[in-house]
Amino acid sequence: MIVQNKKQLQDIIDKHIDSEMVLIPILCDKNLHPIQNELSLLYIKWLSSGEENIVVLNHSEKRKDNDLNVKFLKKALDINTENKYIYDRKSLIHNLPLNTLNDTNLNFYLESSNPLYIDNLTTNTHDFFNINFSTLNNINRYIPIMKHLEYGRKLVNKMRDLFFYKEENKNYNENVINNLTQIEQSGLFTTDNEYQYSQYNIYTSTGRPSNRFGGINFAALNKSDGTRKKYISRYGDNGCMIEMDYDAYHLRLIAEIVGYEFPEGSVHQYLADQYGVDYDKSKSLSFKYLYGEIPYRISKKIPFFYKVQKYIDKKWLEYKRNNFVVSDIYNRKIGSSISFTNKSKLFNYCIQLLETENNMTVLDDLLPLLKGKKTKLILYSYDSFLFDFHKDDGMDFLKQIKKVVEKNNSYPVKVGWGTNYHKLEDITEKFND
Repeated sequence: MIVQNKKQLQDIIDKHIDSEMVLIPILCDKNLHPIQNELSLLYIKWLSSGEENIVVLNHSEKRKDNDLNVKFLKKALDINTENKYIYDRKSLIHNLPLNTLNDTNLNFYLESSNPLYIDNLTTNTHDFFNINFSTLNNINRYIPIMKHLEYGRKLVNKMRDLFFYKEENKNYNENVINNLTQIEQSGLFTTDNEYQYSQYNIYTSTGRPSNRFGGINFAALNKSDGTRKKYISRYGDNGCMIEMDYDAYHLRLIAEIVGYEFPEGSVHQYLADQYGVDYDKSKSLSFKYLYGEIPYRISKKIPFFYKVQKYIDKKWLEYKRNNFVVSDIYNRKIGSSISFTNKSKLFNYCIQLLETENNMTVLDDLLPLLKGKKTKLILYSYDSFLFDFHKDDGMDFLKQIKKVVEKNNSYPVKVGWGTNYHKLEDITEKFND
């Protein structure tokens, strides 16, 4: 049934009140970021009966008496507290933040370490419109509803073995996806007087999110060619860009996991003294040992690397015994579908996943702190957080942010500020007052 008014929708939901459902949203414009988009249609399949509905919100076939809107749709669907399955939870909650929403792509990824490939799920009509009307805005509003139904059925069939909920996936399905969604919603303001929106992808082989949208790789914005100059505060003279950048992040993360306590001060200088080299050479050597191989003489000479080597050996034995290892924070299995040929490759995956999961625990505390404030977290990368800071929030609030990001000084950060993202002046010492 094609649903065109509130009464129809309410009657259908009352009929299926105890049924799990699959939701396939159709956004108006396939090229726009979900934040800048609107729901055109919502395909629903009720798992108890196999019945299907398409809810019409913004489409050329919408009837004049259609009184449906997103607010009503959310309220009506949330009455049903059963599981709601979706291919891309993060994309949907930008437009329709439903409860009990479970990401089937995430389920597949956590089982296989690969995303569920759906790019080949098209219809001839979709291909015709996309080829011949590629510049048309909101193209999905004009593709016939029954063709969207055909697409929805194909996607449901692709997802058919993934309709389940696992308690151990909860941190990723809720915390991780919700955290990244909130950062995306803030956007980055530019000198063109417009917002650009990033889009995090957690379905990577190592677990570290990539972040690109609209041809821009937000995870690797060039630091030297002026690319970052265009990103400025949305608050004009009342705001500025603040970056908090972890110092020796991976070394400190690993030290905590292996039970080694660095002395106060610079980790790189501490290791430089043990290597017998200068600061810059120390950073290079630490990187080489962590991501390559720890020489026997180094593991015997330097207590930190002795413990790291023991941890690497332990993880390797775990992998050889079980064909997977378990991450240190969220207990996520990695390796069941990845062939690790040596200890170093396995350890590299473990480090990046450790970093990602630790950052997610930081976001769990940081985002609630920002709620109700003007300051916004606008970008997260593997070892830094970028804020659009409003001066009304004050220095004391900035110190609170720093304390949360550092986890009470477990992971010290350098703080930079500037009128744009390209040139940031180090102001770390101002926080020592």
